[in-house]
Amino acid sequence: QVQLVESGGGLVQPGGSLRLSCAASGNIFSIYAMAWYRQAPGKQRELVAVITKGGSTNYADSVKGRFTISRDNAKNTVYLQMNSLKPEDTAVYYCNAVLSRYYNDPPTNYWGQGTQVTVSS
Repeated sequence: QVQLVESGGGLVQPGGSLRLSCAASGNIFSIYAMAWYRQAPGKQRELVAVITKGGSTNYADSVKGRFTISRDNAKNTVYLQMNSLKPEDTAVYYCNAVLSRYYNDPPTNYWGQGTQVTVSS
């Protein structure tokens, strides 16, 4: 059994900052990539940022220069530092991990339950 547990969401004023965390636990052999997605009301889920096991990162154009993704491989944890938040960043943020549970297990997507981020004055 694999679980991804997110934390750190909440209400913040425009221009403020939040830091999201996501810890993966359970039967894990290797995590290849970890990412953050978000879904605003009435919109499709979109990729926010992704980081590989080696530390390579990629960001959605809308968050470049404001958000930073990082990970602690020893703790199976990924973080999303969000600065200069805007009302349009309001969404449920989901953690994603591509991982294998044991040797020769095909890499599989796992999702967290989501954490609400609301940017409003």
